[in-house]
Amino acid sequence: MPDFNIPISYLKGVGPARAELLLSELRIKKVENLFSLFPVRYIDRSRFYMVNELEPNSSEVQLIGQISNFKTIHQKKGSRISASFKDSTGSIELVWFKGVKWIKDSIKEGKTYVVFGKLNFYNGNFSIAHPEIELLALYEKGLRPGIQPVYPSTEKLNSRGITNKVLCTIIEHLFREYYGSISESLSSELIEEFQFLTKKDSLLNIHFPKNQEYLTKAENRLKFEELFFIQIGLLHRKINVHQKIIGFKFSGIGTYFNLFYKTKLTFELTNAQKRVLREIRKDLGSGIHMNRLLQGDVGSGKTIVAILSMLIALDNEFQATIIAPTEILAIQHFNSIHEQLSDIGVTVSLLTGSTKTKQRREIHKSLENGELNILVGTHAILEDKVKFLNLGLVVIDEQHRFGVAQRSKMWMKNIKPPHVLVMTATPIPRTLAMSVYGDLEVSVIDELPPGRKEIKTVHRFDKNRLRIFKFMKDEISKGRQVYVVYPLIEESEAMDYKDLMDGFESISREFPVPNYQISIVHGKMKPADKEYEMQRFINGETQIMVATTVIEVGVNVPNASIMVIESAERFGLSQLHQLRGRVGRGAEQSFCVLMSSYKLSENAKKRIQTMVATTDGFEIAEVDLKLRGPGDLMGTQQSGVLNLKIANLLKDTKILQQARIAAIEVLKDDPSLVKEKNKNISIIYNKISKKSSLWSNIS
Repeated sequence: MPDFNIPISYLKGVGPARAELLLSELRIKKVENLFSLFPVRYIDRSRFYMVNELEPNSSEVQLIGQISNFKTIHQKKGSRISASFKDSTGSIELVWFKGVKWIKDSIKEGKTYVVFGKLNFYNGNFSIAHPEIELLALYEKGLRPGIQPVYPSTEKLNSRGITNKVLCTIIEHLFREYYGSISESLSSELIEEFQFLTKKDSLLNIHFPKNQEYLTKAENRLKFEELFFIQIGLLHRKINVHQKIIGFKFSGIGTYFNLFYKTKLTFELTNAQKRVLREIRKDLGSGIHMNRLLQGDVGSGKTIVAILSMLIALDNEFQATIIAPTEILAIQHFNSIHEQLSDIGVTVSLLTGSTKTKQRREIHKSLENGELNILVGTHAILEDKVKFLNLGLVVIDEQHRFGVAQRSKMWMKNIKPPHVLVMTATPIPRTLAMSVYGDLEVSVIDELPPGRKEIKTVHRFDKNRLRIFKFMKDEISKGRQVYVVYPLIEESEAMDYKDLMDGFESISREFPVPNYQISIVHGKMKPADKEYEMQRFINGETQIMVATTVIEVGVNVPNASIMVIESAERFGLSQLHQLRGRVGRGAEQSFCVLMSSYKLSENAKKRIQTMVATTDGFEIAEVDLKLRGPGDLMGTQQSGVLNLKIANLLKDTKILQQARIAAIEVLKDDPSLVKEKNKNISIIYNKISKKSSLWSNIS
């Protein structure tokens, strides 16, 4: 049986020099890698034209005929060669600017050739420059059908003679030698259910399609397979966690929870919050480790759910912690939790990068002896020296995702892994939730607390600035507060900083002291100064907060009712949505004003139109996914999962859903993949688990 693991240098038509190039340019090392060098597009060569059928356009055409009348034309730089191509209806000119000697020596007059190339029409005559040429007799023997693959390539490959035609020939040799040994990777049940081609025929037809119908069938089968094995991996991990990772059992609800619920909760929870709490309680009481993602739009009340969940931990004699992505948000969580819980005897401390050494020592001591119930903080909590007496629940408020590695650090903080609740205010489109967070249980808070009015969003151009200033003054006169936010992006930091300061000056002129007070917050300030300015705004001492995007995350000022976003075209959709969520937290009508110049790209227009049209975070996330693509949306931590060879999460949603359902069914019936009918799936899954890539496992 041929060996799929041998270096490609041993494959006919490759050799050591070409193998080295293919490795450096396309990362192809072994024979099996070549199977997954999928074409980027196809050229339809199923039709042959006669010379008298040619149209004066620049399409690619294919002809059959003889080549004669070679002429060498000397030019200032080198020379070119021309020849006449004839069939029974007429003739055209063929031209070469390179490889002159080789052309003359290799083409035999009087023989019949297949000629393919891009048509040029000039001065009433047709010509093709650098056509692909093959003897008709050889063409008819080849595997290559009418629809021909175009493979990924680089300038270096082309300049060193590894053209698309050469790659086609190499892959043809590959199939001649290995086709019979390609083993099936799906069960016969799945192949029958979805009417799939076999694995070997799918691979053959993705490289050399018999026709358009077979190409579509091959694509569908291979896309399904890629997504199916990702789902099997994620779901298998989830089953393993449930079976192998025993969690702490929080058997009841006690004094802390009941006292808080009855005396401190001044409002009715929404039905969505109640539903999510039930899901969390069920997890915590099951004795299985909880790994749950809580999605909820800005202002939907995730924090109160987190507080109630932490109180369940405390009632069962465990400690809890909440980790925030920024110091400002950690301080805000601390203030809010401390204020709500200190009356009922809960001890809460704050640990961030700027916590003084003396305070740190006190926190470490009270954590280890169990006096401290809840620790709020930033990444500082992840440090090894932070030890708990009995940590039971970790809440991660992950604005744009803590990495998996950081999440797993928290597992080490007790003898059994503490339960994990991950909160995100950036709703994740369903396709991504299924493919990236498939190993987490997902809860969604999909309704806003009663009495919240929808934020009105408008788009205004820079020339309307004076009208916006008047509108701000009217709102301030009613006792409201205003945010004005500027972009600050590393690549153009100096320029952005200047814009911020210019903006601050023009607002200061328009809103002079003593009638108005203005806060300013930006990344270059010291944490203590930032905190001082934020506090002044939170306390209502200043009416306007001029800031860069540092306020994007979680600041809660119910009295702020206007968000003005400068250069809105430079922000991403999820950023705009997060910023808008800073207002609309009180009972008054709130507004978001998107300011921009007239010069808007198509994408920027779409982002601004989406913001004006909807406040639904899930809808916004779907548009964002379409505009930016999945890899970008998830950031680097998750890109491994999305390193897809053939499927596309945007276009193949339907196939992803089929693959997910199929994977669930297979594992429901056979959780450990030990049944004979799932033998193929089990073999491939075990290989993938070791190599973590589906396409390195063709054999």
